[in-house]
Amino acid sequence: MELNNVKEAREGSAVTDVDVLIAGAGPTGVALGIDLARRGVRALVVERQDGLSRGARGTGLQPRTQEVFEDLGILEAVQAAGGPYPDMAQWQDGRIVSTQRMIERVDPTPSAPHSNTLMVPQWRNLELLLERLHELGGSVLFGAELTSFDQDPDAVRTRLTLSDGSERTVTSRYLVAADGGRSTVRKGLGVGMSGPELEQGAAVLADVRVDGLDRDHWHFWTTQSESSAAQRPLAGRFAGMLPLARTDIFQCMIAAPSDDPDTSPEAIRALLAATTHLAPEQIREVLWSSVFRPKAGMADRFRIGRIFLAGDAAHIHSPAGGQGLNTSVQDAYNLGWKLGQVLRHGAPDALLDTYETERRPIAARILDTSTRLHRSGSMRRGRDLHQLDIGYPDSPLTQELRPGVPEDALRAGGRAPDAPCTTADGTATRLFEALRGPQFTVLAVGDTGLDPAALPTAPGLLHLVRVDGPTPDLLDTNGHIRDAYGPDPAVFLIRPDGYLAVATPPEEAAASLAGYLAELSLLEPAL
Repeated sequence: MELNNVKEAREGSAVTDVDVLIAGAGPTGVALGIDLARRGVRALVVERQDGLSRGARGTGLQPRTQEVFEDLGILEAVQAAGGPYPDMAQWQDGRIVSTQRMIERVDPTPSAPHSNTLMVPQWRNLELLLERLHELGGSVLFGAELTSFDQDPDAVRTRLTLSDGSERTVTSRYLVAADGGRSTVRKGLGVGMSGPELEQGAAVLADVRVDGLDRDHWHFWTTQSESSAAQRPLAGRFAGMLPLARTDIFQCMIAAPSDDPDTSPEAIRALLAATTHLAPEQIREVLWSSVFRPKAGMADRFRIGRIFLAGDAAHIHSPAGGQGLNTSVQDAYNLGWKLGQVLRHGAPDALLDTYETERRPIAARILDTSTRLHRSGSMRRGRDLHQLDIGYPDSPLTQELRPGVPEDALRAGGRAPDAPCTTADGTATRLFEALRGPQFTVLAVGDTGLDPAALPTAPGLLHLVRVDGPTPDLLDTNGHIRDAYGPDPAVFLIRPDGYLAVATPPEEAAASLAGYLAELSLLEPAL
């Protein structure tokens, strides 16, 4: 165990009372920990392993997740650790016979500055998330296995077994299960998980260092010729080797020769030699290996009392399309601000019901997409997987109050687009800079006449940004804000997770927003 993990284990093991206990230190749990830490919510992440998970695992960060990471304050570090996916190279009889662009590359636009999937090994992604959690004063209790829990109307009591054999009970207002596809919490709650049947089979995953293979391609091998197969009796149907950006490591996925394959370094070398043109001695080092069996499913419930399911504990996806990790991070982003609003600012507990209302349909839609891609066998990946079109138009938190809005226009429930603009003194900036942070934002576009005094609020909860008009905060110098938000004056309430909660005509804005914000405990109570 690394020294910082030992320190965290010692400090975390003394904690017995928190606002939120998060089970699982994967991307979902640590991202949620970050979001709660920046809101001043007392949260503890617990992880049964003695450190962060190893292995490249999910490597693709979709554009929407990059926007989330920008708001959480880690995008620059993630970009520095990652890179684009290379073109695919198909091998046959020891040579590359064809290459093709597998992942579509899209030019950025003013409204979507992060337009391509970013490749970052999951182990590195987790390291950066943990560093950010530390910066905000949060921590992870490693070597702490959740063994049982119970809840009543006021609290959840969770029993942990620590790596030294001792036991602790942590009392929390809420428990979030981000403990993976085999979730102990989900099983303990008796919540079922159902989904499409995927064809049976297993694949071996491994992170390796290799000699004699270029790093300019994502290398693929399929069933070899009869002569090669005779010489290599262990040959499988498929192998792929992805050079991981900013490393000297390849991520491998190889069709397993059996349902219970050997994953020792010697077996990995033999399997790669049997399935590719590489010799065993060219596999210099096997850093990590595991067995993958494709599964797909979704939990019947995402909330049971004071307990929430998030990430793989709530939905399991085929890796086809790179949707699982990204969907999971956005679960955390959706739940984080709602927990913060209830715990820190007195919003009604019913706000937390909208987590399941909003996220479960999204998980179902993405589950359908990843399953379709898995069954198709197609390797092509396009902008439909970027998750920028995800929204909550049917949410009880969404109010579109403008009459006659065209169907193809930006509407309440949609993602708030970015736009280059300037500050009032002419300094170049972006709309995302004004939206960044854990607060809600009232965006007044044009001469709306909205009086800030009409929306009295506690400091830090609500931010008013006026675009153009007599007293602007931002100037839409090149018209990008109006291109994204519409040509007519309007007022938008933007949620902390970057979606439009309310869109209203200026003349109705003060009354419409006052009622909405009061329900979320964003307005100062009347004296």
